[in-house]
Amino acid sequence: MFSGSDGNERIRFVVPSDAGGGYDLTARNLTQTLTTTNTDYDVVVLPGSGGVVGLGRLALEVGNPDLAMVMGLGLIGALETTASDFSITDVTPVAKLLEEPEVVLVPANSPLRTMSDLVAAWQQNPSGLSFAGGSAEGGPDGLFRVLLARAIGVDATASDYRQFEGGGQLLPALLTGEVDVATTGVSEYLDQIAAGTVRALAISTADRVPVIDAPTAREAGVDVVFANWRGLLAPPGITGEQLDVWTERIRNLDKTAAWQDVLTRNGWRSSILTGDEFAQFISEQAAFVHESLPASTHS
Repeated sequence: MFSGSDGNERIRFVVPSDAGGGYDLTARNLTQTLTTTNTDYDVVVLPGSGGVVGLGRLALEVGNPDLAMVMGLGLIGALETTASDFSITDVTPVAKLLEEPEVVLVPANSPLRTMSDLVAAWQQNPSGLSFAGGSAEGGPDGLFRVLLARAIGVDATASDYRQFEGGGQLLPALLTGEVDVATTGVSEYLDQIAAGTVRALAISTADRVPVIDAPTAREAGVDVVFANWRGLLAPPGITGEQLDVWTERIRNLDKTAAWQDVLTRNGWRSSILTGDEFAQFISEQAAFVHESLPASTHS
């Protein structure tokens, strides 16, 4: 157990992407809302390869109960498309925390005013639009694009998809016209959407979310329902009792008004899974990603 200079236990959250992205936003909200007596929480940013670098570092922290890595569908997708010395089975699944809608974004000056405009342009010229996201192609942003393409009868491999390490890098590329369309998580762009810098054409969930004025993909005529999610992994070799501490920590957090406010403000939805249920969910998501992606994208 690591203690700070004040004698408090210190828990660290690893963020396996650039600061400002969805993993980082989740971790920093965790540190602000977790209230445990005599415990301090902080964040370590360790980006690279869609989370694969962070996973490798976590796997080396054998038996360390004071470390957890924020992860999600993005890491599952990165492991599908990027070579890695480690897998999820080499670490300890702790909990699924939340789900987040994906959103289709264009710059404010884009000629694509609606999702119908995007569909028409994409169908007319499948290679004419360039797309980007803050995850690997097998992660939520790239996968959402693939599902949209499939739903409207377009070959997803005909158009370019560029991966950026989180929203901090993706936004400038979208605003400068380096890419035409972004498929990405809602929470990273709420300020830009509200300011009118970017325009949301559709969100991925079955129902609209209060924080953004945009139709669902289904409302816009594209039959796709999909959600990104985030959770926590711990190092390998922690004891059952240490894992129980993490589980209790997360379950107690989910009951607090402060965390529920965080979820609402970011357009997130509570989606707690722990233990074997979370491990099974990860396995199912890996199979879903493998089956959904074009064969040419597999590592």
